[in-house]
Amino acid sequence: MSGYFTEERRMIQQNAREFAMKEVFPVANELDHVKGDIPMELREQMGELGYFGIRIPEEYGGLGLGAFEYTLVTEELARAWMSVASIIARGNGLFGGFNEEQRKEYLPRMARGEFLGAVALSESDAGSDLGSVSCRAERDGDEWRLYGSKMWCTFADGADYLTVLARSEPITDPKTRHRGISNFFIPKERGSLPEGCSGTPVNKIGYHGWKTWELHFDGTRAELLGEEGRGFYGAASGLEVARVHTAARAIGLARGALEDSMEYAKQRVQFGRPIADFQAIRFKIAEMAAEIEAARQLTYFVADEADSQRRCDREAAMAKWFASEMAERVTSEGLQIHGGYGYTTDLPLERYWRDARLTKIFEGTSEIQLRIISDRLLEDR
Repeated sequence: MSGYFTEERRMIQQNAREFAMKEVFPVANELDHVKGDIPMELREQMGELGYFGIRIPEEYGGLGLGAFEYTLVTEELARAWMSVASIIARGNGLFGGFNEEQRKEYLPRMARGEFLGAVALSESDAGSDLGSVSCRAERDGDEWRLYGSKMWCTFADGADYLTVLARSEPITDPKTRHRGISNFFIPKERGSLPEGCSGTPVNKIGYHGWKTWELHFDGTRAELLGEEGRGFYGAASGLEVARVHTAARAIGLARGALEDSMEYAKQRVQFGRPIADFQAIRFKIAEMAAEIEAARQLTYFVADEADSQRRCDREAAMAKWFASEMAERVTSEGLQIHGGYGYTTDLPLERYWRDARLTKIFEGTSEIQLRIISDRLLEDR
């Protein structure tokens, strides 16, 4: 670990840990099980700390740091509340495709947490297969209008803008259906959906703190973002950092389960002794800790590779797959250690467990990660 860490990185990690446990964790315990929204006050604090602009260049008001620092902060925030660890991506991960004029206008506000986005990529019939999107964009003079539906757009109401992947050209060849897809930008008023767009919140089992929407576009005005017909490639770019971000979120959740379980095992007495004295519990804790550290070191490696501009799509898929699968196992073991108390909403264990299950689905399912890994391993055969 020392090979990756500088004094600055240790300080970033420690500050994020203190903020997460002092400011985020109590709020999560209060609001998550009643499906309350992340408070604006908390978002403002995060903006002051620079968490929305970790990866935004200094010339645009960001911290100008890399994927590694992004990973450190993400793990700490996820240990407290995964939704808070996720909302920082609405600044750090969404500035691709802007031209220079837009960067100057929007990035300083993004870095302060004042201009955050939501992304509408998936559809009911296009999730892992984004080349099959059917939401369409039609020219209207110098503007574009969107028609169709999108699924799984988290933060659509609370964001200051949407980016929407839509088909700007019809499919002429099923083999090249990913062509003719463009990315669109829709500035909007925070707290509402854009004009010409209606939506229905999805009933989720976790990932509370903000709403996830099914959206319906009926002539919604939109601006082209980036090059026409290249939206699919834009959506596919930068996936290494997105996946390392998800791996860090999974690690944070698993760490929460481990730390809470260690404390509980020391306090819970059965047969006249703390259950931490029993080998069955001690071995569970040992295995949980070993799996977390293995995932963390792989994630650190990928973050470092990404910062060094080296290709790491295979390793990023490995990190995302291993960390998310690990998080489900570890949080489940943590719940088991807590026994009946773990199966209540009185303790945060069930929150870690519910959210960990999602990490196997979003940012590319575990099955998609395995396909990426195997394709890269066997591409020369």
